Amino acid sequence: MFSRAIFRSVLSGIPRNTSSFYPTAKMSNTVDVNGINVAAMRKKYKGNEDVYTEDQLVSKDPIVQFAAWFDDAVKRPDVGEANAMCLATCTPEGRPSARMLLLKGYNNEGFRFFTNYESRKGQELAANPYAALCFYWEPLNRSVRIEGPVERLSEEVSSEYFHSRPRGSQIGATVSHQSTVIEGRHVLDEREKELQEKYADESVEIPKPDYWGGFRVIPEVIEFWQGQTTRLHDRIVFRRPHAGETADEINTHTGENGWVYERLSP
Repeated sequence: MFSRAIFRSVLSGIPRNTSSFYPTAKMSNTVDVNGINVAAMRKKYKGNEDVYTEDQLVSKDPIVQFAAWFDDAVKRPDVGEANAMCLATCTPEGRPSARMLLLKGYNNEGFRFFTNYESRKGQELAANPYAALCFYWEPLNRSVRIEGPVERLSEEVSSEYFHSRPRGSQIGATVSHQSTVIEGRHVLDEREKELQEKYADESVEIPKPDYWGGFRVIPEVIEFWQGQTTRLHDRIVFRRPHAGETADEINTHTGENGWVYERLSP
């Protein structure tokens, strides 16, 4: 049998490359190929005098609170697109994907966006109808996260929105079979030119493709985040209560319209 001494001597002759096991363990190696020290990148957010406390909430209804923060972002010229958001979806096997797109409406029923049903996100939502949204308004040091189940909007609603878009965008949605592999940019350009010629008469309606339409994220969780320079960020989360749950009014507080809210540690 192998003795421990022999086993240790064998191991001692094997080169140890811990980076293959812990590829991020070498924290000193944080400078990228452009000479940027990524780990040292840091900016000041708000100071302790600008903390966001529960008494500053505009409403204990998160949809109303979102409307207030969204309005603040829309009114800031330095926020390029206040309705830009990251949409995260996931396969049934647990493989996530995320991408940026635009919010196209919200109310008590949910948060709307439109896309190609045959795209990667469309296919993932069909197989696993849950999603997360994230807004980040950097000049305000604010972010909002939304989680919940997803459902398709009606064909009528999707068609109405499709035909409210500029004709160029309608053609673009028709041209692109989103997320499919193509030979090159010329494939899109040629198809776009064909459709521009076909629908040159603007009195002719461009039909909405069957593979294009809207989704609604029905919120179950909405978190409001405001950054602090000390990294003791403010996080106030609204959620739907569990079955039979009663707010203790210490950690969990009663909100409006069936919501409860809590403060999370950063």
